[in-house]
Amino acid sequence: MNRERITYTTENVEMPAFDREKAKSWLISVAKAHGYDIGRLSYVFCDDETILRVNREFLGHDYFTDIITFDYTRGEVVSGDMYISLDTVRTNADMVGTTYCKEFYRVLVHGLLHLCGINDKGPGEREIMEKHEDEALDLLKNLI
Repeated sequence: MNRERITYTTENVEMPAFDREKAKSWLISVAKAHGYDIGRLSYVFCDDETILRVNREFLGHDYFTDIITFDYTRGEVVSGDMYISLDTVRTNADMVGTTYCKEFYRVLVHGLLHLCGINDKGPGEREIMEKHEDEALDLLKNLI
């Protein structure tokens, strides 16, 4: 049975241009590489004001971020809702000297990697997350 369902919606921004079918195949392959199948993934692309509101309301954090991931994973099937601020994606791309497209895909997979159990807040975890992001982006080179 084909369980995966990946949806993309927007809140206060226009839908970014990207190949949804290639992104779906890529996300499925990244999940499989980490021992998971994909269930329902919902990506909500938004602006900084929206992500700040979500961060305050659901997490009690009063700051901007590029992504907030709500994890509904059960067993080996990853599922979740992910809010991505396209404003922050653009700012971060400029800050680190990369393209908007590459940063967009990095954040897209960052949320999935969280659902696969990879964290980035504790000692040494950021480096581990970045390693997994880089490996995932290597799979995607033909898109970016």
